[in-house]
Amino acid sequence: MGDETKTNEKHHHHHRQHKTQSFLMSPTVKLFVCFLGIFGAYLLFGIVQESIVKGKYGKNDKFTYIISLVFFQCIFNAIVSKVILVIRKTHRDTTPSKMYAFASFTYLFAMLASNYALEFVSYPMQVLGKSVKPVPVMLLGVLVARKRYPLVKYLYVLLIVAGVVLFMYKKPEKATKATEANAIIGIGEFLLIVSLAFDGLTGGIQDRIRDSHRVQAYHMMYSMNIWSCLWALIGVVATGEIYGLYNFLTAYPDVITKMFLLGLTGAIGQNFIFLTIEWFGPLTCSIFTTTRKFFTILCSVIIFGNPISTQQMLGTGLVFIGLFMEQLYGKKKHK
Repeated sequence: MGDETKTNEKHHHHHRQHKTQSFLMSPTVKLFVCFLGIFGAYLLFGIVQESIVKGKYGKNDKFTYIISLVFFQCIFNAIVSKVILVIRKTHRDTTPSKMYAFASFTYLFAMLASNYALEFVSYPMQVLGKSVKPVPVMLLGVLVARKRYPLVKYLYVLLIVAGVVLFMYKKPEKATKATEANAIIGIGEFLLIVSLAFDGLTGGIQDRIRDSHRVQAYHMMYSMNIWSCLWALIGVVATGEIYGLYNFLTAYPDVITKMFLLGLTGAIGQNFIFLTIEWFGPLTCSIFTTTRKFFTILCSVIIFGNPISTQQMLGTGLVFIGLFMEQLYGKKKHK
């Protein structure tokens, strides 16, 4: 009798364990974990990135070593993904190297362009520019990967983008260095458009890779970043940036810690981005990263008590309506 009770208890324990496991692996939990990971890591990432690129150094020094900054990020990403690959003991990746070489080139260019844009536009403007990312991902998904999304999905993505734009658009302050702003307004915006185009291309190529090869998130993350390291290294050496950076870091050693933190938060964020892509596809990923940008602003409203306007409340509403509808009705599988 005692044995039977033990067996029953064991059975219940296994059943409970199994229930817990299946709960942890359920799509809803996965979706939530991915969202939180992207959210937390990139919130920190944004703060650190702004403090590095927009920071004041000495009398009038500026941090202009963008290729090196991106190079460090790619190294961190490659290390983190390699470690995970070793732990996971995954199968070999069958994707031809040339696809990764091309995808990483567009990926690196997107990162460089948006980082360079920071030298010409404000951080909110840069974040705003990158918020419309679902649009090129969708457009190029249709063009490059020949995907077909249901019409309503376009509407939801449009709603999300409109909401973010409404929320983040602030009327320019009265004549603050208007002449200077006008002189350089074109370059920053142009760089953001270039960055978006390359983002879209990267998404399209990644779709192609996922459709035709047995590829896992970390294979993609590792290969993309190793290739990006190579491209960025060529850039750093070819432009002679490496010498300037060395002198800069010698003068301002505290930037090293910030670069380390940037690499780490970036790698953690990327880890979750690639998981989201593996589990839910690039569009969901774009929607997550867009919402994360939106929350960066929301946090500033809550934490720093910045006033929120009617227009911004409307924007908030649109983003959530768009996201909610996308989750509920946008799930019909695209062909």
